[in-house]
Amino acid sequence: MTEGARTLDELLDDPTIQLVMARDGWQADDVRLLLEQARDRAAEREIIPPAHVIKTCLMQRLCL
Repeated sequence: MTEGARTLDELLDDPTIQLVMARDGWQADDVRLLLEQARDRAAEREIIPPAHVIKTCLMQRLCL
């Protein structure tokens, strides 16, 4: 794991996150599906992210 950044699987494996999800009636697969649907909707709209998001992405080498 890189410092300061965690993958979705790492977050979903975190015991505290699991407790909160259980309390709220969510499963890891529910969260994955929700994020996939949000990604798909965003891709359909071809939204250009705000400049500060693009700058952060480039600085952390997360995007091309």
